[in-house]
Amino acid sequence: QVQLQESGPGLVKPSQTLSLTCTVSGFSITTRYHWWIWIRQAPGKGLEWMGAIASDGKTYYSPSLKSRTSISRDTSRNQFSLQLTSVTPEDTAVYYCTRGNFWGQGTQVIVSS
Repeated sequence: QVQLQESGPGLVKPSQTLSLTCTVSGFSITTRYHWWIWIRQAPGKGLEWMGAIASDGKTYYSPSLKSRTSISRDTSRNQFSLQLTSVTPEDTAVYYCTRGNFWGQGTQVIVSS
C-alpha cells in the first residue's frame, strides 16, 4: 500500500524558507509515469496546487509560486521535498504531499514571528 508522510517544522518565521519532506513507502518515486505533488490549503480557502516532480525528476510549478518554490527528491530515501522561500503569513496552510490517489495526512505550517 502506498503511504505518504509529510514532515517539517510547524512554525516558520516570516522571510524564512519553509522546508518540508514527504517520505513515500510502498512505491518507488522513480516508477514511471507518476507525479509527486505538493498541495496546500490555507485557512478558509480551497486546495492550491503548488508543484510536482515527475518520476524522471522533471519539476513543474504553479506560475504564481514558481519564483519561490523548489521541489527536489532523494531517490535513495524515496523522499521528495518542498522549499518555499521568503514566506509570509499568507503561506500559513496545511501542506499535503500526494500522488493523486494517495495523500499524506497533511502538516500544518504557521508563518509567524
